[in-house]
Order: sequence, then structure tokens, then C-alpha cells
Amino acid sequence: MWRFDKRILAQFDFFSIILIIPLVITSNWLIGEVVPSLAQKQSAYVGVAVIAFLFVFLLPIRRMSWFIPLIYWANILLLLAVEFFGHSRLGAKRWINIPFIDATIQPSEFVKPALILMLAYLIHKNPPPADGYRIKDFLKISFYILLPFVLIVKEPDLGTALVLMLIGYGVLFYIGVHWKIWATILAVILLVSPLVFKFALHDYQKTRITDFISEKPSYHVQQSIIAIGSGGLTGKSKEDATQTQMRFLPISTSDFIFAFLVERSGFLGALAIILIYVVMILHLMSLSIYNTDYFIKVVSVSIAFMIFIYMGVNISMTIGFAPVVGVPLPMFSYGGSSFINFIILFAIMQNLITFRYKDMYDARGTKSFL
Repeated sequence: MWRFDKRILAQFDFFSIILIIPLVITSNWLIGEVVPSLAQKQSAYVGVAVIAFLFVFLLPIRRMSWFIPLIYWANILLLLAVEFFGHSRLGAKRWINIPFIDATIQPSEFVKPALILMLAYLIHKNPPPADGYRIKDFLKISFYILLPFVLIVKEPDLGTALVLMLIGYGVLFYIGVHWKIWATILAVILLVSPLVFKFALHDYQKTRITDFISEKPSYHVQQSIIAIGSGGLTGKSKEDATQTQMRFLPISTSDFIFAFLVERSGFLGALAIILIYVVMILHLMSLSIYNTDYFIKVVSVSIAFMIFIYMGVNISMTIGFAPVVGVPLPMFSYGGSSFINFIILFAIMQNLITFRYKDMYDARGTKSFL
């Protein structure tokens, strides 16, 4: 019978959990000021995320590594199911109805941890040589990155698709690919970008880009900038936060929650939240740099990239430095799917770190952790 050894917790990374707690508390406080019922739902999502964390954390992930490709391909089948059985909202087909209950799922959210695990699995099985992956290995791994990218773009959900691609190729850049491959990719991107803009993007996507590069920002961004500018050094009281309380600031609990944060807590509050993200990213990068185990390296650096991309795009969007896209502020914006996904990724990372030496012992001295 399997017993949990308390000594294993000596390897547990408590610091990353400590950094998540103030994000959750501050987010719930802000959401509760605008729509108390949403704050209750967000608290329920946090509860589900804690249960999901414990479940994933206790799984024998290394010994079940053979199951990772099955998880990946199951998510690909879900993306294909969206194409044929998907539920449409506002012109996008991204959801699947769950039979017998009034709920939907968005498969593109589940692809993120599945892709990260698949990359860790592939790279662990075939580590890069000293000068980086050559074209054959690069194309093999690229297939697993581009397949979900293409399926998600077709929904259409360009924001999620680009995040997936950036994470995938960011991991490859970090792990090591021969420099000639990156030079070729850069040249191709520069050549085809105008054609992609003209022929491949939807009208609403072109509008977002043209609004971004035009002198006058969109209504959403204008109200966001007003909210940020009015926050001052220490922010406004709840009654004086007119941008939020009078509903001038749209989507203040999710996409534009950073603007709401600055209006209520000012520059100092915004700086505190940004510093938490920066420390978290640096901490995750340090876990990756100082580990020779490719499972830990890939998962921790993937989470770091994901937080950096989400945070950078969301904050840049609210101040008019990036086009408006549906990218939430990590573990801060209202919503269950994104929050639970991040917590699951942290659970995977914690599992790989915490049980690493136990797995080595169970393997009776063998070098393989699988």
C-alpha cells in the first residue's frame, strides 16, 4: 500500500505558492466590489483549483509518462470535435456543450498543459546536442506545436493560438536549436507577415491592429487609460472610483482588471502586483536553469513564459501599447478555465520537483525517471 512520506515535502517549492496567494486575495477583493456574485463564483473556482492541484500533485507523473502522448492526442480530438460539434458565440466556435448539464468546455484551454507536458516528454526522451536541435528534430517537435495552433486558429481564436506557439517555440529557443534555423524562420516571418495580414486575418482582427496603430485608441482603451491615470499614487476609494462603479470601464473584472486595480490602489498597488509577477517569473527561471532534469526544465520555463506573455500582453493592452485581445491577467482576471489551468501547471511542476528523488530511489539507482 502506498504511503505518503512527509520527508518528501522538504523538496516542495513553497515559495511559488506564497506568491500566488496575494494575487488570489487581491483579485477576489476587486471582483467583489463590482459584482459580488462573480466573486463567489471565483471563490468556487479557487476551491476547484485546490482540489485539482492536490489530485495532480499526487499522481505518479514520471511513472505514467507513457500516458502523456495519449493526453495530448485526446486534446487534439477535442479540438477536432469543436470543428464538427462546437457551440458558437459571437461568431466564434470555441466551445463544446456537455450533455445533460447546462455547461460548456473550451478545449483550447486544456491544450496548454497537454502541449507543455508533451514538449517535456519529447525533449526528455531526446535531449538537444551541444549546438542545438537540427532540422529533423526541430520539425518533429514543431509538428506537435503547430497542429493545435492551426486547429485553434480555425475557431477562430488567434490570441490563444499565438500564446501556444510562443510558448512552444520559446521553450525550443531556451532548450537549444541551431542558430541557422532561427535565422531562416525570422527571414520567412518578415517576408510573409504582410500577406498574412492581408489575406489570412479576419476583419475584426484587422480592426484591432489598425485601431492599435492609429492615433486614436478604441473606446475600451480610452476608458482604461482614464482609469489608470485617475488612480494616482495610492488610488481612489470605492465610492470615488467612478470608471468602475459607473461602468465606464468595460470588462473591469477580466480583460481590464489591471486598470481597475490601478484606479483603486494607484501606482503603488500596480507596482506591487507587477513585482509579484516578476519575482515569480525569475523564480521559475531559476528552477529551470539550475535543474538538469529536462522534465523540470521544460515545465518550469513554460510556466514562466506563459505568465510573462499573459502579463505583458494584458498590461500592454490596457495602456494602449498592444492590440485588444482576450488575454487574462494570470491568476488575477475573473474566470475559471485560465485560473485552474495555471494551478494544474504549478501542480505538475511541484510534482516533478517534490517527487524527483523519491522516483530516483524507487528506480533502484537507475538513471531513468520514467
